[in-house]
Amino acid sequence: MHDPTLPDGENRPIDPARRAGRGAVQNASSRFDLARLEEGDGWDIPEDRPGFKTQVSIERPRSIITYNRSPDLPFDRSINPYRGCEHGCIYCFARPSHAYLGLSPGLDFETRLVARPQAPDVLARELAAKSYRVAPIAIGTNTDPYQPCEKEHQITRACLQVLSDFNHPVAIVTKGALIERDIDILAPMAKRGLARVGISLTTLDADLSRRMEPRVPGPKRRLAVIRALSSAGIPVRVMTSPIVPGLTDPEIEHLLRAGAEAGATSASWIMLRLPREVSEIWQSWLAEHYPDRAEKIMARLREMHGGKDYDPRWGHRMRGEGVYAELIGQRFKVYARKLGLAITSTPMRCDLFAVPPRPGDQLSLF
Repeated sequence: MHDPTLPDGENRPIDPARRAGRGAVQNASSRFDLARLEEGDGWDIPEDRPGFKTQVSIERPRSIITYNRSPDLPFDRSINPYRGCEHGCIYCFARPSHAYLGLSPGLDFETRLVARPQAPDVLARELAAKSYRVAPIAIGTNTDPYQPCEKEHQITRACLQVLSDFNHPVAIVTKGALIERDIDILAPMAKRGLARVGISLTTLDADLSRRMEPRVPGPKRRLAVIRALSSAGIPVRVMTSPIVPGLTDPEIEHLLRAGAEAGATSASWIMLRLPREVSEIWQSWLAEHYPDRAEKIMARLREMHGGKDYDPRWGHRMRGEGVYAELIGQRFKVYARKLGLAITSTPMRCDLFAVPPRPGDQLSLF
């Protein structure tokens, strides 16, 4: 099968000029895809090859709330307005989800996105169902709800408005500065005990951030977001995730202090995770950007996962195990407490939930 995205084989890096501003260095086939091989057409003529432009297709979901039973997660339901993420974070554990669409978890994940503009209507319908039982909904647990295409589609904002109308609690995770646009919705919700936000801060090194997270606002901009949200009365958690052994782990204390000084009131961390195709994507990136540290970084990760790149067991996958993992956990815990950052979250209110009246509904006499 001819695929113009790959030179001479699916696992080789693509010309850097064609992937400028992107995280992955290749676009290998997924576990559900056919092999992607490029074959010459017999004409030895050089030709210009285009870069990877962002494409957004539309999906009409029949349901929008996804439920999970993972004991590793502090929530049991979430919504995702988009599939794929233009932020292009090389370490993103959600990359393998693109394989279910027949697309590569590599560059396809960053450039071939799916928007779900009917998500707010579907969400309202599911919340209004008589069988629905309220509990906090998480947004941004798979792909970022404030990635660049949200500026045009505004699906996240519309979903937040639905949640506000229902007085439904919501927890958001993002790296996007666009969340500042929605302070007008989030601040009143937070005042009612219905909203909190987690801002992912992986490094304070702007160059490292640009390499790992090519289309994400830089560290200073993310700290400004924490400042803006907290000033508006919205509880903010600084998420020092993922921690990359041998690359970002020296920054733990600095990240926590920067978050606290910007106004964060709580903190959390997760170790770098390399599920399925992410391991190969990560190692290709590492070999290109940090070849001198690649062996050490992978040795540390395997040390925490029983010799494997990743161990998906519940209770293990988020942190790993062993001396190094315990050391990271202790460093985080001691410094977070020193700064007064909470490690556990206070519950949000669920008792205010109510289905709002709809046009045509009969008004109550009392």
